[in-house]
Amino acid sequence: MWHKHRKLWISLITILTVTIVAFLSAGMYFFNVACVPGHKSFLSSNSKVIKKSDPLYQQKIWYQKAPKQNIKMRSSDNKYILDANYIAYPHSKKTVVILHGYMNTKDTMGPYSAMFHSLGYNVLMPDARAHGASQGKYIGYGWVEKSDVKKWLSLLAKKNPNDKIVIFGVSMGAATAMMTAGEKIPHQVKAVVEDCGYSNVKDEIEHEAQDIYNMPAFPRFPMVEILSVINRIKVGYFLKDGSSVNQLKKNKLPTLFIHGQKDTFVPTKMVYENYRANHSKKSLWIVKGAGHAKSFQTNPVDYQKHVDKFLHKYVH
Repeated sequence: MWHKHRKLWISLITILTVTIVAFLSAGMYFFNVACVPGHKSFLSSNSKVIKKSDPLYQQKIWYQKAPKQNIKMRSSDNKYILDANYIAYPHSKKTVVILHGYMNTKDTMGPYSAMFHSLGYNVLMPDARAHGASQGKYIGYGWVEKSDVKKWLSLLAKKNPNDKIVIFGVSMGAATAMMTAGEKIPHQVKAVVEDCGYSNVKDEIEHEAQDIYNMPAFPRFPMVEILSVINRIKVGYFLKDGSSVNQLKKNKLPTLFIHGQKDTFVPTKMVYENYRANHSKKSLWIVKGAGHAKSFQTNPVDYQKHVDKFLHKYVH
């Protein structure tokens, strides 16, 4: 039978081999796009020019001028040196840890630091591994970074054991905050505020493949599955395991969920998944007209009021 259909079998094996190699190559390409730090064509660049027309002009100017203490810390796996800025508020017993988004840095979170400082908080602003001034090889979408955040929290708790700590994050930083909330963390941490975090790393990657690359169900499957396996080998986890939802099921901290009504990068529907999964004290605010990570910029006054009102119940 082999000899009779030899040419057919060779053709089938060749086609199968070429297909497998093509999918593996494509998987590696998308892994590099998604998980290796560098320029991302699908992201808008953050301009360093501050215009007076910017709704957050005052906050950005404040951050530029604010005295900052630079802090270094080894990552949770001891592989990398992580970098952070610390801005003290005199005699305050409240500290917020501010977590930035995908391919952003601590400096892009300047307006949020100004807001929290005006509310009487000391501010710690780390660069996530593989971002900004922190060392690192791959982007972990919050699942890897949560262990680093735990270490930052322990550092703060050890330095000032009587302080009350809040975790705040935007986008990937928000997902990191939610994922951290499901871990065993110092009792000094009293609340979480997440702004436009995704429900699951795999779901977010699937959404980006569809929304940015217009990739249909096939070849999105098995492409994302291949990417997930590569991520497991290189970064240490399957994409579906990076779940904010599953971590929130274990969360006991009061949590404020914020999301832009017009967010298409992390679709607004994801905040409802996160909110439903969380069984601790919670509040949800959908910001009308706001796109991805634009809620503060869209409505600065109400944003600060919502955050202040929520945290005042638990951190005072």
